[in-house]
Amino acid sequence: MRIAVIGAGIVGVSCALELVRDGHQVTLIDPGPAGGRQSASYGHGCWISPASVVPMSMPGLWKQVPGYLLNLRGPLVIRWRFLPRLLPWLWRFLLAGATVKRVERTARALAALLSDSPARHAALAAEAGVSELIRQDGLLYAYPDRAAFEAEALSWHLRRITGLRWQELDRAALEAREPDLAPHYRFGVLAVDGAHCTDAGRYVAALAAAAQMGGATIKTATATGFVFAGERLEAVTTDAGRVDCERAVLAGGVWSQDLARQCGDVVPMESERGYHSVLADPLVGPRYPVMPSDGRMANTPTTAGLRLSGQVELASVAADPDWRRADILTGHAVTTYPGLAAGGGPVADDRWMGHRPSTPDGLPVIGRSARSPDVVYAFGHGHVGFASGPKTARLVADLLAGPGDAEGLAPYAAARFRR
Repeated sequence: MRIAVIGAGIVGVSCALELVRDGHQVTLIDPGPAGGRQSASYGHGCWISPASVVPMSMPGLWKQVPGYLLNLRGPLVIRWRFLPRLLPWLWRFLLAGATVKRVERTARALAALLSDSPARHAALAAEAGVSELIRQDGLLYAYPDRAAFEAEALSWHLRRITGLRWQELDRAALEAREPDLAPHYRFGVLAVDGAHCTDAGRYVAALAAAAQMGGATIKTATATGFVFAGERLEAVTTDAGRVDCERAVLAGGVWSQDLARQCGDVVPMESERGYHSVLADPLVGPRYPVMPSDGRMANTPTTAGLRLSGQVELASVAADPDWRRADILTGHAVTTYPGLAAGGGPVADDRWMGHRPSTPDGLPVIGRSARSPDVVYAFGHGHVGFASGPKTARLVADLLAGPGDAEGLAPYAAARFRR
């Protein structure tokens, strides 16, 4: 079949690869280059983590919302002037995490996408000839003490019931693994199966190139809509002309919402705006990826330097970046690695802001559209898009090859928002 894939982030390029392997004629549509700075796949924390099954919305979160509104330096910030527009999404968000039963259900659905993500990425990287970009060295969570770890008991319960393997590290083991880590971190948890990518932009671009080698075509354009004959798809329209096709995959991240509406599905989705800073040549820092519990940020060694990634800012897609968010990440790095304070402290060599496409229940939208079975959704992955891209792509390819696993895809169906 002729299949148009809308979006050249990690989900879109993974779909393109799977579909060309299945023998389809694929056109990959995106206004920017695959892996470019416009994409969330470029600027995230680079973690490929089976541990990322913990949803953002958890029981009791509603009590913290006033603090988030007032604390301009916290890990989650809501810009006041956008609050009225955000309220419907926030209400759904709080309800999604209101009970332990609900977050357990979400964690299991996320685990289905994440449990084998390091192996899937290693296989894709090998196929694209960039095996060196995926490293499986484990992912470390650093805490001041065991009490701080136990305060997150529900998060680790969710990881336990979804099969995560981990090792607990005392101060001596932490120091042996990360000599530059501040001495106030005295307890750690190592997710032993976790992996990371050392250059996310180059990796996504390499996957797109591999899809091209398999016969895919890349079209630099913005998708604007669909052409249907009855319920059958005839084309995807773009600002550079139409792309004739029998099927389409909507994997456009946060920009998928309007296109999904044209296909009969109103999906509540907001940008959880994230930031990163890069220290190009730090004298000290982590040897492997670290997440300090007090900073709640990914500290990841990459080919460009030490990437400090995090923050959740709720505003709008169109709002200007607030670069104080990136500066907070840089400043917190000194807390985590005191040696960075030498010479007046670190100065970021690069800063970035991008859009995590987030549904209120923390699950992506994967499945057929209401308007036509020819349009399949693969968007809204929030914090887990990079890690879950390859598994999402296989689900999409299976769905396009036949009836697919309707029961298995039920947690991700757009129809859940109609209830």
